[in-house]
Amino acid sequence: MCGIIGYIGKREAAPIMVEGLRKLEYRGYDSAGLAVLSGGRIAVRKCSGRIQDLQSHLAENTPSGVSGISHTRWATHGPATDNNAHPHTDHSGNIALVHNGVIENYQSLRDVLEAQDHVFHSDTDSEVLAHLIGYEYYKKTEPDTQERLLDAVRAALRWVKGTYGIAVLHAELPNVMIGARLGSPLVVGLGKGENFLASDVSAIVRHTRDAIYLNDYDLVAIGPNDFDVYSLDGGAAQFEVSVVDFSEEQAELTGYPHYMLKEIYEQPESVLNAMRGRLSIEESTAVLGGLNMTAQELRTIDRIVLTGCGTASHAAMVGEYLIESLARIPAEVEISSELRYRNLPTDRDTLMFALSQSGETIDTLAAMREGQRKGHRVLGICNNVASTIARESDGGVYMHAGPEIGVAATKSFTSQVTIMTLLALTLGRMNHLSASDGKTIIDELKAVPEKIRTILKQDAQIKKIAQKYARSKGMLFLGRQFNAPIAQEAALKMKEISYIYASGHPSAELKHGIIALVSPETPCVFIAPDDSVFEKNVSNIEEVKARRGPVIAITTEGKTELERICDDVIYIPKCPDYLSPLLTIIPLQLFSYHIAVELGCDVDKPRNLAKSVTVE
Repeated sequence: MCGIIGYIGKREAAPIMVEGLRKLEYRGYDSAGLAVLSGGRIAVRKCSGRIQDLQSHLAENTPSGVSGISHTRWATHGPATDNNAHPHTDHSGNIALVHNGVIENYQSLRDVLEAQDHVFHSDTDSEVLAHLIGYEYYKKTEPDTQERLLDAVRAALRWVKGTYGIAVLHAELPNVMIGARLGSPLVVGLGKGENFLASDVSAIVRHTRDAIYLNDYDLVAIGPNDFDVYSLDGGAAQFEVSVVDFSEEQAELTGYPHYMLKEIYEQPESVLNAMRGRLSIEESTAVLGGLNMTAQELRTIDRIVLTGCGTASHAAMVGEYLIESLARIPAEVEISSELRYRNLPTDRDTLMFALSQSGETIDTLAAMREGQRKGHRVLGICNNVASTIARESDGGVYMHAGPEIGVAATKSFTSQVTIMTLLALTLGRMNHLSASDGKTIIDELKAVPEKIRTILKQDAQIKKIAQKYARSKGMLFLGRQFNAPIAQEAALKMKEISYIYASGHPSAELKHGIIALVSPETPCVFIAPDDSVFEKNVSNIEEVKARRGPVIAITTEGKTELERICDDVIYIPKCPDYLSPLLTIIPLQLFSYHIAVELGCDVDKPRNLAKSVTVE
């Protein structure tokens, strides 16, 4: 979840790394630092706080040099302090390392090294890895060479249990930087007379769009003009040079105050991109060639398991309703962090889908591998074409949502739900949906982007409602059927960025205990579109109002009767039940956003969170 950027070339390294760290700050922002090869030694500058704190720290004392490594931290072992910030050096001070991941056996390794008189200056697991590389390096007395450093990194990593994405420098080797990856993403950026290492291409896309996405157990040695990729066992490794599919401009704010608001407003286009080229009017179905399955193979599927974490799991829950409703195939959602350790009974003809915006979510990746280990076909739904899930899955569907920088997921959620709808349509047309049914679904899907634009025009009204409730101590979000997962997703958004306690539930569960929380100080947000359970939702709203609870309703245009019983009402355009989640979530994203802004919260970098969860 931490961010790494390394540079080796002809330009001053420090400014390039600081700029890159700003692009990676969504991955962690507890502390930051850099190490530059300067005058035959490693100059380290680091501090707790945000990138701007590091920049202030560097203002009067920026090390000069053309190669360096840098890091922005999301704390795992040890609090956010200057000493725990990366980079870390080995016992000699000649080797510097930045690390993303978790070394699970760090304490036993530390005990071994302390017995060898190594002195540690932090509470981190990462410093142990720096010392371990130094220990292996200085076991030998041969001349300083790239091969000696590679061998030391390779030997050190064989001791390690856990995950890592690392970049390593040696003071006596100015023309080489070593990287390695297991479980934590690492990409090599290829420039002209310069090369890069980074956790994410967003940090380097300004300088190059040619990238190599390292695989697990890969090591790389890069210089200004060359690179070599190796396997941990010492041989050469296979790699592919990819072209980054987005520009620097797409990852910029472009006039918005926050990335989250920008990404909310990008949803008409991102939803359109998710279905672009995938709708067949002639066949009244969706065309998902990336599934790598024939129609005959898809027809044999008798059960679908959807897995993801956080927002992706909520998109999967909507997918469960969609698949069972439109395709009549049993579907279930398993939280990835639980599935990876469960012995889930699965039939031979079970198909699994792994949902992850980044394609690097460690729990989802582990759940996918567990499914494959049991002989199931596992397909990925992710936004990063070159991610680990995209590369290791048996097929899948790309979201094409463009970069999502805000930590709180917005457009990735609606893109995932759109793809779930396309999947349900595809499977439904193979089972019981008629051609006219399929055409109706396609026509309704194509209308969704413009309907989202209509909702966005209510932003000012939603802002006023948000300001009214911003000082609430807690909130309840309630919905039924297709919108039960939306209640959970809306509650998650509220918790993530405003720090207001919120919980999401099926509306009918209100009377099974949740109603005890209803009070004049606890607003209830009801997602009550004009659907098959609208009257049931109205009854639940009446129960809340009878107990003097404030109610905000999200409902369909024309359902003005809710204005008589609710304190505030936000309208969405008419749509079928199965597409309502794509519309009801939009005002709820704006609602959470404006509450967080009103409270002065850091919307794009909420406390304790990071965007891509690559550690367990």
